[in-house]
Amino acid sequence: MTTELENCRLALQRALDARKEQTERNRMGQFATPTVLAVDILRYAKEEFGQSDKIRFIDPAVGTGSFYSALLTVLPKTRISAAVGYEIDPHYGAPADKLWRERGLDVHLKDFTRAKSPPDPEKFNLLICNPPYVRHHHIVNGEKQRLKACTYESSGMEINGLAGLYCYFIGLSHIWMAEGGLAGWLVPSEFMDVNYGLSVKRYLLDKVTLLHIHRFDPNDVQFDDALVSSAVVWFRKEAPWAEHEVRFTYGGSLEQPKLERLVPVETLRRDPKWTRYPIQAGYDNPDTPVLGDFFRIKRGLATGDNSYFILSVEDIERRKLPFDMFQPILPSPRYLPENVVTADAKGNPMLDRRLFLLDCQLKEEQIKWQYPALWAYLQAGKARGIAERYICRHRTLWYTQEHRPPAPFVCTYLGRNDKKNGRPFRFILNYSLATAANVYLMLYPKELLARTLEGDPALKTRIWEILNDINPNAMLGEGRVYGGGLHKLEPGELGNVPVASIAEMLPGAGRMCQNAQGELF
Repeated sequence: MTTELENCRLALQRALDARKEQTERNRMGQFATPTVLAVDILRYAKEEFGQSDKIRFIDPAVGTGSFYSALLTVLPKTRISAAVGYEIDPHYGAPADKLWRERGLDVHLKDFTRAKSPPDPEKFNLLICNPPYVRHHHIVNGEKQRLKACTYESSGMEINGLAGLYCYFIGLSHIWMAEGGLAGWLVPSEFMDVNYGLSVKRYLLDKVTLLHIHRFDPNDVQFDDALVSSAVVWFRKEAPWAEHEVRFTYGGSLEQPKLERLVPVETLRRDPKWTRYPIQAGYDNPDTPVLGDFFRIKRGLATGDNSYFILSVEDIERRKLPFDMFQPILPSPRYLPENVVTADAKGNPMLDRRLFLLDCQLKEEQIKWQYPALWAYLQAGKARGIAERYICRHRTLWYTQEHRPPAPFVCTYLGRNDKKNGRPFRFILNYSLATAANVYLMLYPKELLARTLEGDPALKTRIWEILNDINPNAMLGEGRVYGGGLHKLEPGELGNVPVASIAEMLPGAGRMCQNAQGELF
């Protein structure tokens, strides 16, 4: 039930959000917790305490106070012996202080990451937080070093430089909690799968007792203004025990999830992908061959500006640009109605949408003399600032592309579940000489498979059929998912997908060995 006080807070939140640019809120990771979710989280926390326990509450990123408001909804104020919130942005913090000053919440208009932790008697037994979702590239290098050092001192967590600010918040909060205290973190679920989340997972398994992770259905985005797949992580600040099992739930709500499973801590220690739970029962790392045994998998090339470097035939002809300075490139997956790309006599894809990538190895002086139209096009690109963009300015020649030869098989990098077959990813058989941009993963056969394909070209179709027959759950279990049900696979993740049936088709499948480069032969 929404209280009159919560209605006041919601009105304040809407007014403050309206007065702040969305881009600035995104940069600072300011996404307010919905009332229903905040109440669910505090109702869940209430059940973890005895009926007479006094609560010392802290929210390190309090915003306008959604969690404190929820705390007052589920507990009588007499149960709350202390309540503290930190807010770095006075745009939200000052009005929140005014709203809650006489209602028991002590709002500090400070940067929590720079605040001094309290002495033991004043530490907190309930920490609830929706930390700022600030991506790593918005944390300047000097600040990263400070945060890394402070987090390690607080919790022993060695944070990866690609981690978002929420990872630092978890580690920094460790010394603010009383022994046996309960923490509930509303965070992006990506930490469960990505490499930079390893330090967070080690903390959860080694430094505290991880109780429960509830992952929301990514099709049910919790925040209207952030495309993030969310999870609530619960733990107690106490030493874990060897036989402990962690409760994993998925979908629905905290109190009424759709799926539930207990997973032993030792299973989690071995498993790099936690989002497979509770759908899967466990994790085995068998000797089954995986895609990485047969393919070198690379992300498609990042051009620096697709609208500038990728042109249609008509654009090239209209601008009188030299075709020999371009190479064919596949269009985005939505322009590939079929999963097979055939080619004309020159190796160009036979598609309605025919695109070509500018990839010139000549220096500008030579281009100016040999190809004046192309030189003029490059000058126009400079005028638009393209040469100064991050990718372009780190090249020897700002207009020369990465080396990505055509691959016989490509896989879509992003996707949502296909309603017909439940497959978010497509494998495409490429007979053309087209390269691919970074919306694809490119699969280059390793030595044994390449030799076999050369001797039996018809096998290429069979390999492609095997790729598209891979169980979707095997791919989803290796990848990651974002809000709105958007799935993503990185090259290493695709390489971990089991595919024993390819090995069975190769000569000497029962006697395969690996060379020093990890290639089967």
